[in-house]
Amino acid sequence: MNPLVCQAIRDRRVVRFHYGGGTRDVEPYCHGFSRDGHELLCGYQASGFSRSGEGFGWKTFRLDAIRALLVTDEAFSGDRPGYDPNDSSISNVHCRI
Repeated sequence: MNPLVCQAIRDRRVVRFHYGGGTRDVEPYCHGFSRDGHELLCGYQASGFSRSGEGFGWKTFRLDAIRALLVTDEAFSGDRPGYDPNDSSISNVHCRI
């Protein structure tokens, strides 16, 4: 479990990290493990790099691929439309909004 991610979720702070070739700013909503044991972060990418060309939207990230994780001072409301607190991609939830 990544306590820094859970703290960001509790405090509703944007996280910034390097993932898949570039830096991203993400509103973290849920953190835990998938059925196959991967540690995941689900959140709304507000800006930054995207291989798919979608620089914003709901995304799931594997924590073992995240580099240089930073909790920013930027707050978010935590009520972004489209959030599914029962997302089945995370079977063992550590923390969520």
